[in-house]
Amino acid sequence: MNNQVLIVGAGPTGLALALGLTKQNIPCKIIDKNKGPGEESRAMVVQARILEFYEQLGIADNVIDRGIKIKHLQFFKNVKRKAKLNVENMGEGQSPFPYILSLPQDEHEKLLIELLAEHGVEVEWQTKLESFTDGENEVCTLLNKEGQKSDEVFQYVCGCDGSHSTVRKALGFDFIGGSYEQLFYVADVYCESNETNGFQMRLFDEGFCIIFPIRTTGSFRLIGIVPELLQEKDGLQFSDIAPYLQEKLSIVITKVNWFSTYKVHHRMSEHFRKGRIFIAGDAGHVHSPAGGQGMNTGIGDAINLSWKLGAVIDGRMDSSVLDSYEEERMAFARTLVSTTDRLFSIMVGKGRWNQMIRSIVLPTLIPKLTKFTTVRNMLFKVVSQIRIHYRDSMLSTGEIGKVAAGDRLPWVAFTTGTNYDLLQSFNWQIHVYGDVIFNTKSVDIPITFFPYSKIVEKAGIKEGTILLIRPDGHVAVACEEGVDAINAYVKKWHVRI
Repeated sequence: MNNQVLIVGAGPTGLALALGLTKQNIPCKIIDKNKGPGEESRAMVVQARILEFYEQLGIADNVIDRGIKIKHLQFFKNVKRKAKLNVENMGEGQSPFPYILSLPQDEHEKLLIELLAEHGVEVEWQTKLESFTDGENEVCTLLNKEGQKSDEVFQYVCGCDGSHSTVRKALGFDFIGGSYEQLFYVADVYCESNETNGFQMRLFDEGFCIIFPIRTTGSFRLIGIVPELLQEKDGLQFSDIAPYLQEKLSIVITKVNWFSTYKVHHRMSEHFRKGRIFIAGDAGHVHSPAGGQGMNTGIGDAINLSWKLGAVIDGRMDSSVLDSYEEERMAFARTLVSTTDRLFSIMVGKGRWNQMIRSIVLPTLIPKLTKFTTVRNMLFKVVSQIRIHYRDSMLSTGEIGKVAAGDRLPWVAFTTGTNYDLLQSFNWQIHVYGDVIFNTKSVDIPITFFPYSKIVEKAGIKEGTILLIRPDGHVAVACEEGVDAINAYVKKWHVRI
């Protein structure tokens, strides 16, 4: 069997899944019904946790070089600036990537496609998945751009084909949720203004507009609510909304590259898996763009699934580990959809309470609170996704000090490197912090001993901590003495390198 995994959909989720599999030398085929990669910027933000995953795959520098690090966050009430925050290194000490990266989704996708091609994996464009069977292996009928059908056999199929997923629909999964009543606009424009540097939140009594830089100097993305008088207009064009934006934003727009309107949805599939068929990204969950979490969550799904599929296909773990994909990622997606729904409802609501939040809380109170280090650290953890954990997962065992199994490995920078340098193996490993007697001969997993110091303590790691680390950088076992807990875990899940 040449290709063990069929990936349907070549957006960021599908491409990240393919990269995760190629990192493990697992052959895969990736198809997409479109003619080529998208040409609109769409999702813009790449969060720190995704850059950490990309570092494991060896591509973080490529992504960072294409993007723009956001240096400032500005709040406006109508045309008056209320606050300007420096967010350049907001997550310093928490991640090797302590910033927010702006990178248009179309450039992001093209880069991932280039990197996949370097591994000999080419996206098969204008190819559809017509049908698939449900058995020990999946017989998939593919329809290519010449209109020819072919039956191919794969061990697994992964639907990364967006909110209208054909894979999810074929599995019969309900996509539970709804849509917001407001119509939103998105535009990529060129502006002449000194006030458009950095990320901006423009707040009005009746709504908001978000502005952030893309690509080259003077190019920006605008996202906001279409004025109520234009909500029902057929064939809405940028020229219709331009006078409103000129009044509310007080900026001079010299060119429009792209304009579109859309409805925002909040939906989630009832399952992420059936047998050997999986769904990931927008195929499994869609939500408001609040916090720039959507694309990042899809890539997180892909990394979580890729190491588990790779381990099972290679015989490095028992196939029951695949049960943990739905358990772990659905729990996070459910929380995310609910949280962004509440936040977005506040942002777009028409009541006095909503107007007060837009007029006072966001432009005044939030900037003042973020001057405190504790608040900045907490905000970065939430937005960057480094706070995501799987403590309730079937794959998590033990807790010591502030570190529990399921947590993302706390990042520690030593004078000679960091504990994250080892994660580039994308494989199992053991970390020992401090002077601990540990019988290394009884364990067939690479072990690294780290000296204990104030830096390690500050990261929340107790002296004498022993951690079994999963391929994705999350803690599988957290213990204090001996190797019994790790040996029991290895035996239970049939872990081998």
